[in-house]
Amino acid sequence: MSGEGQRQLALPVRLRDEANLDNFLPLPTTQALIAALRQQAEGQGEAIIYIYGPAGVGKTHLLQSSCHLAGVGALYLPLGELADHRPEEVVQGIESLNLVCLDDINVVLERPDWELALFNLCNRARQHGCRLLVAGNAAPRALAVALPDLRSRLAWGIVYQLAPLADEDKIAILQFRAARRGLTLGRDVCTYLISRSVRDMAALLALLETLDNASLEEQRALSIPFIKSVLGW
Repeated sequence: MSGEGQRQLALPVRLRDEANLDNFLPLPTTQALIAALRQQAEGQGEAIIYIYGPAGVGKTHLLQSSCHLAGVGALYLPLGELADHRPEEVVQGIESLNLVCLDDINVVLERPDWELALFNLCNRARQHGCRLLVAGNAAPRALAVALPDLRSRLAWGIVYQLAPLADEDKIAILQFRAARRGLTLGRDVCTYLISRSVRDMAALLALLETLDNASLEEQRALSIPFIKSVLGW
């Protein structure tokens, strides 16, 4: 990420180490999106990609993964965390980068200062060849936007929906991420985790990390009795 862009922010913005596209299970419904993100991060493909869906479907993971893939010319901005900052300070000069990822854009909408700053950023980014990857909780046409021109800018490129995950998808993702950690996670164990925990995928993956660490420490397989003892269930 650009050091210049980071110095403008009062809060540090860090990417999670595990956020990469190879760590995101390409379900049939997301394969086209993954391909488009790879192209964009490599400086090709769409100038603007907009991703929307509810919390816990992987939007932040994908944005941070794209930043990792694009390298030093990319910047990730979690707007939900930066909403109290002056928008012109947050976005000043970032159109000189190769890729800017704007997460949780819905949090700052209906605020005239933020909407104008984002509208101007879209225009400057197009002029300078900076690609934008944007995530929100609704499609551009359904966002609560007071500035109509900003809505049109967000829909300039391609729009992808990340739908809520079915339990079968969650099982596949848990087994995929466990395998990448060198763990074997039986279907019964996955079903148990999903039935007993918060059904949000981010929370499930956090549980998997906790269980992985405990498994390494105690040199035990991830069985249901072991999970009960670790998590106190």
